[in-house]
Amino acid sequence: MSHRPFPGRRSVLRGSLAASAALTLPTALGAAPAFALSGRPKAGWGVQTGDVTSDSGLVWIRSDRPARMIVETSATESFRNPRRWHGPLLGADTDFTGTTALRGLPSGEQIHYRVLLADPDDPRRTGEPVTGTFRTASGKRRDGVRFVWSGDLAGQGWGINPELGGYRIYDAMAGLDPDFFLCSGDNIYADGPLAETAPLPGGRTWRNITTQEKAKVAETLTEFRGNFRYNLLDENLRAFNAQVPSIIQWDDHEVTNNWFPGEILADSRYTEKNVDVLAARARQAFSEYFPISTLRRPDGRVYRVQNYGPLLDVFALDMRTYRNANSPDDQTADAQGILGREQLEWLKRELGRSRAVWKVIASDMPLGLVVPDATDGKPNIEAVAQGDPGAPLGRELQIAELLRFVKHRRITGTVWLTADVHYTSAQHYDPSRAAFKDFAPFWEFVSGPLNAGAFPANTLDGTFGPDRVFVKAPTVANVSPADGYQFFGEVDIDGDSGELTVRLREQDGTVLFTQVLQPGRVGQ
Repeated sequence: MSHRPFPGRRSVLRGSLAASAALTLPTALGAAPAFALSGRPKAGWGVQTGDVTSDSGLVWIRSDRPARMIVETSATESFRNPRRWHGPLLGADTDFTGTTALRGLPSGEQIHYRVLLADPDDPRRTGEPVTGTFRTASGKRRDGVRFVWSGDLAGQGWGINPELGGYRIYDAMAGLDPDFFLCSGDNIYADGPLAETAPLPGGRTWRNITTQEKAKVAETLTEFRGNFRYNLLDENLRAFNAQVPSIIQWDDHEVTNNWFPGEILADSRYTEKNVDVLAARARQAFSEYFPISTLRRPDGRVYRVQNYGPLLDVFALDMRTYRNANSPDDQTADAQGILGREQLEWLKRELGRSRAVWKVIASDMPLGLVVPDATDGKPNIEAVAQGDPGAPLGRELQIAELLRFVKHRRITGTVWLTADVHYTSAQHYDPSRAAFKDFAPFWEFVSGPLNAGAFPANTLDGTFGPDRVFVKAPTVANVSPADGYQFFGEVDIDGDSGELTVRLREQDGTVLFTQVLQPGRVGQ
């Protein structure tokens, strides 16, 4: 694959890390002291880019006070002949965050950018520029595509541990020079407070960086915002964000464990019991802290398709917002399912329109792995599969409809990627092993967590005939990142042959499993 060489990482990130070095924990503990500070605006939280295409991208930043966002782009690190973009005024209504859309960019090129924060009353007074870089998608098939994916950050009480180097997995992912990062959800654990210390096996101690907002479950908008800010205290993540654009999904822990619309919580930790209220606050903070194109549409939806040149379309799903209530999931009719009817019809329509060689279906929950929900003491189901290996029931009916559509429309090159279950595995689905047979074979790959507790492997449901070809998982629950079992996946599409190679990797980048897929096959 003929990726252009990436410029020296240190030189690219110099401005970003210099600005981040000014970030101290006392400032991070509270909201931006907007009117108490004097001097020039500062951006200690780094920069991010997201939803990059062949000619566009979104750039994100956060200020420490009211400021006008200005973005300059250039083909060179020296910023000779820069192009200037005037962004929004950052204020308290968005927690001093802002996103600027860049359009008309050259395809398949390294874009260098710097963000300036200007005093709203005196545009000549700007803060230290914060720099980053990203590649636009190439319109030339021979350039190939490489990306990484994972999910689940700061969960189960395991936050940023400086003694272990923080979120080290981001450094390993950046070292592969991916075109983008697909985050499969659980970007925060709003329902998972962090203590200063936690016991580890053998008498060891885990030590967290802590903040006020992470001391309890998130309920207010301020607390949700603080959860998203918490992760940006990690310099590995800030450096990664300045180098690698993202496609971000969400799942349950951006709000609370295993939530569904209309739920009323029985959890005594919450004073606000209405999940719809919590989800609305979480969604606002989510939209403020990530550059996502569709969240700026009138419908404000998370699901979307990202076109990444002739080789790849990424279909980012939302299996949280439109689902029905968690239940035993054994009903014989289920129109709403886990996607909702509108999203399912959108997905079928967009898959049918796609002319990309590969169609990655980014699913925030797995298909054939049984994920239980015991939050109310009942044997309810959180994902799709319910453990009955017979004909499709409950949410499986919707997936069966989709798989049947892919087969009969002869849609080629579909690959499912997910996280959620806190281990890594590869499942191959085949109608010859299945109770439901009207579909074409396909693969589902699981990777994660990024920095959270690891858990034993889930059981498989035989409805769609999964065969677990590979798995690495602990044998006990909630193994800390100090003891390993942190994972990410890599997808590498060769521009010449069109082959798609999946590599499941450990935290340090070690390859655990490799699977090569051939283009042009219905399903995959």
